[in-house]
Amino acid sequence: MVLKAATTPLPDLAEFLAPFAHHFVRSEGREDLERYSTGLLSDLPRKNGDTIAAAIPGTTAQRLQELLTRIQWDEQAFNGQRVRQMGAQVHQGKGALILDDSGFGKQGTASVGVAKQYSGTLGKVDNCQVAVTGVYADAAGCWPVDVRLYLPRGWTEDPARCARAGVPAAVGFQTKPQLALAMVDRADQWGVPYQVVVADAGYGKDHAFLSGLEERGKRYAVAVPCDFSVEVFGQTEQGSRRADAVLKEAARAAWKTISWREGSKGWLRKKFLAVRAYRTLAGKRQQLGWLIGERPARGQEGEWKYYFANFPKSTPLKTMVEWVHQRYHIEQFHQEAKQLLGWDEYQGRLWTGFHRHATVVMLTYSFLQWQEWRQRQQAPRRRGRPRGAFSPSAGS
Repeated sequence: MVLKAATTPLPDLAEFLAPFAHHFVRSEGREDLERYSTGLLSDLPRKNGDTIAAAIPGTTAQRLQELLTRIQWDEQAFNGQRVRQMGAQVHQGKGALILDDSGFGKQGTASVGVAKQYSGTLGKVDNCQVAVTGVYADAAGCWPVDVRLYLPRGWTEDPARCARAGVPAAVGFQTKPQLALAMVDRADQWGVPYQVVVADAGYGKDHAFLSGLEERGKRYAVAVPCDFSVEVFGQTEQGSRRADAVLKEAARAAWKTISWREGSKGWLRKKFLAVRAYRTLAGKRQQLGWLIGERPARGQEGEWKYYFANFPKSTPLKTMVEWVHQRYHIEQFHQEAKQLLGWDEYQGRLWTGFHRHATVVMLTYSFLQWQEWRQRQQAPRRRGRPRGAFSPSAGS
């Protein structure tokens, strides 16, 4: 993080931003983008247009506001270029496209999309905005793909209110899973090199979302609620049953202890079991896949968890466990983007401003990932047992 900003750009940041210069007709737009990104990298306790302009030389609050709301540049095309660039430069393969949503607490009723609604980030129903988010993650690291604001029906059924917030007339109501499917399509258009789509139970319980992934030929590994309906393969006579009922009747000896990632306090491990099953809807078979159960291992406490994945029969259980637990990457992105880069500090009320601010946050986060990736490629190789990517030795 930058402690104090100079009047000239950081050399590495200038190099990273150079390919995006053509998106701005005037030099002021390019300059303000760099100043805004530099401000997000600073140690300011609050990061919005006013605080950045007060601390970062070479710009003003008005110019930064115009960057987000008035000057002409296509933030969607800009974001697509960034994603293509990251996909070409910062990936190791065997990656996941992880989908989730994140909440932003707000006061008042004028900010675009704000409403009394549930936010997993806040852990309750409160006055907030909610945005659907996608990130790409593999062993090399994690970088954001896209962000799209969710508009509750109270907004889309009020054209005048939407017009005041600058919402394009073509934007209608879409559920969060529908926004996520559109994000999958954009990820494909932009060439994101993922192999599996990963999501939490808010998306896993939505059969239209799962059907949409299947129609697109996607492999997925999603969390599901305990009452998710399945029919165990080869047990037609028992029909559709709840996921928790199927797994809790299994013999305890059938559960396997699996470690999937090294955390700050050692390896993460739980007991897992996979059952070949169809997901069912209204008692009818849909996709054949795997119902996966997770429960505490010996000496542990915690709740049971459930997942469904449309992987082939030959897929090892450990492989599926590693995929379903890729979700921590997007939780880490949400936390770092808010705490370090001011993602939740946009004070404007407009649709364009919200998404342009998110675009600059994703750009700045990607710069950090790009810089770390490049530095690790330049690090000298050491003899001995190879380390996993992005796993520095103790004291490094």
